[in-house]
Amino acid sequence: MNLNQVTIHSTDVGASVEFYKKLGLRLIVDSAPRYVRFEFPEGNATLSVSHHDKISSDSNIVLYFECENLDARVEELKRIGIEFESEPQDQTWLWRESYLKDPNGNRICLFYAGENRQNPPWRVK
Repeated sequence: MNLNQVTIHSTDVGASVEFYKKLGLRLIVDSAPRYVRFEFPEGNATLSVSHHDKISSDSNIVLYFECENLDARVEELKRIGIEFESEPQDQTWLWRESYLKDPNGNRICLFYAGENRQNPPWRVK
């Protein structure tokens, strides 16, 4: 089994397109203003944005995007106007993380984990 895509809801698909393009995703399906789909610069997973008139602000979903050079990427995004909730920080689970929100309040974690993403020292054998 392989993760194909994640779909998030948006009240303004156009604003979402601009935001995710700034993060570096590539638009591959454009049926705006109802639906768009992006691919990531690496890997095969995609992210879809679907228009909804009303969305909940109390989602418990966090989108995790891995960045090879996290600190430099966060600084680059801040220079083009992306606001972050937190600066990159080393976590006890051996990931370095920084959090932000997209235009619809979806929480995003930009992180770097390297080998520890799938093979932490405490991985089940």
